[in-house]
Amino acid sequence: MTIMLIGNKCDLARRRAVSTEEGEQFAKEHGLIFTEDSAKTAQNVGEAFLSTATTIYKKIQEGVFDISKQPRGIIIGHGWEPSGPISQRGVCCG
Repeated sequence: MTIMLIGNKCDLARRRAVSTEEGEQFAKEHGLIFTEDSAKTAQNVGEAFLSTATTIYKKIQEGVFDISKQPRGIIIGHGWEPSGPISQRGVCCG
């Protein structure tokens, strides 16, 4: 599984409750990807998705994720369709 920890509202640094270092350390201790972003200014939002996708791709290349077992996670060649909640679509993401 690939999980990213995102510290949001980095545009409000003066109101920060958790330091960047604390977030990075927590992520490192728990095997997470870490970034800080701002939904308001869009700072690092795209990079968060790109970083997660890159990590997943690297895990596939390294054999960490076995894509030959498609029913259990990563499904090659299938697009996501926003047609309702995941439980109604009958799909899940890995």
